[in-house]
Amino acid sequence: MNFPYFMARHVAVSGKKSFSRLIIRIAIVAVALSMTVMIVSTSLIRGFKTEISEKIFAFWGHIHITDTNITRSFESVPIEGGTELIDKISGLENIEYFAEKTFLNIPIGDEMVPVRTKGGVRHVQAFAQIGGIINHKEEFEAIVLKGVSTDFDWENMKDYMVEGTTLTFPDDEISEDIIISQSTANRLKLGLKDKFIISFVRGKKQVRKRFQICGIYKTGLEEFDKIFALTDLRKVQELLGWPDNEVGGFEVFIDDIDDLGPLNEYIYIEELPKNLFSQTIKDKFPGIFEWLGLQDINEVVILLLMIIVSVINMITALMILILERTNMIGILKAMGSSNWNIRKIFLYYAGYIVAMGLFWGNLIGLGICLAQQHFEFITLSEADYYLSTAPIEINFWTVLLLNLGTLALTVLVLVIPTYLITRVSPVEAIRFK
Repeated sequence: MNFPYFMARHVAVSGKKSFSRLIIRIAIVAVALSMTVMIVSTSLIRGFKTEISEKIFAFWGHIHITDTNITRSFESVPIEGGTELIDKISGLENIEYFAEKTFLNIPIGDEMVPVRTKGGVRHVQAFAQIGGIINHKEEFEAIVLKGVSTDFDWENMKDYMVEGTTLTFPDDEISEDIIISQSTANRLKLGLKDKFIISFVRGKKQVRKRFQICGIYKTGLEEFDKIFALTDLRKVQELLGWPDNEVGGFEVFIDDIDDLGPLNEYIYIEELPKNLFSQTIKDKFPGIFEWLGLQDINEVVILLLMIIVSVINMITALMILILERTNMIGILKAMGSSNWNIRKIFLYYAGYIVAMGLFWGNLIGLGICLAQQHFEFITLSEADYYLSTAPIEINFWTVLLLNLGTLALTVLVLVIPTYLITRVSPVEAIRFK
């Protein structure tokens, strides 16, 4: 029979009627609250980073291929848009590259080992851009037209279409359809089927073109929404004076975001001619992704604080239990029990308290996350956070690691206060009764 475990169960049952009951409940509540905060915060930060990243990737792709002479302006520099390069890149599957040896994503030494990517390139599409000025009922608005063609993957944009339809590309003529953002439509008081003029500067001349709204989108990324509109690639080529075989660049979509760096490096070194350059969207818009990276620091701070709260409360509760059971400790020592066996009794009891706290913490934390996923009762300012509701992404492996880590760390730290048991004298403890 496991004597320490048997005694721990006895202490737990009898403890329900002792004065320490309130302290034990507070300890359980503290652990439960800490686990609830950890689950909600990790799920919220993970969901936040995923939602923002997916919005950017849906609109821009993962990798941009452009001319090496590209300027800081939004206007494109022409490159040859033949199918040979597209076929080579879109056919990329798993590639092998060298990376640091890791364990649980933690680098181990300086050894470089061969690794294969989780996926390859999913889709490649051409684009070109030109800037202009919208003129509508004495209102003026700067706009950047992003020209797309029949190879455009509308599946990525479907979640952000608010009204209307996608672009059409008739064979016999260049389409005048345009998709503008909801923020642009609201500022200019435009709606579906409305027509307006966009003015462009070509050389020393002003060129005016008419467009008709076929759709309205909203990503929530205001700095992009207020600038960009989608239209027929041939219209942009016509305005720039390019032939049909020239485009501004290619957007590359990959299967797994973890492969972004290796695939970008492989495409640039192995597949592109010297006049072309590839760049990840993380490098193209570093400000947003650096801001998202800061959320990792917030997550670590929250987890550390919650674990510290759990540990401090458990240490306090365990010391009270030991002081309350001083007489029992003295009797067990007088009967020949070792210090370690008695310490294990209280460690088992502490483990029971932590387990109860984790149970309720998981129940409440996962309940809040699932409720937010279905009912979206926590709202955000879209202008500040790019999202209208708090996003939640539950990763059950992360939740499992949080539970195991909290349980192991808390019980391990509680070994220290049980050292008080070795200081208890059997004679004085029994007389203390």
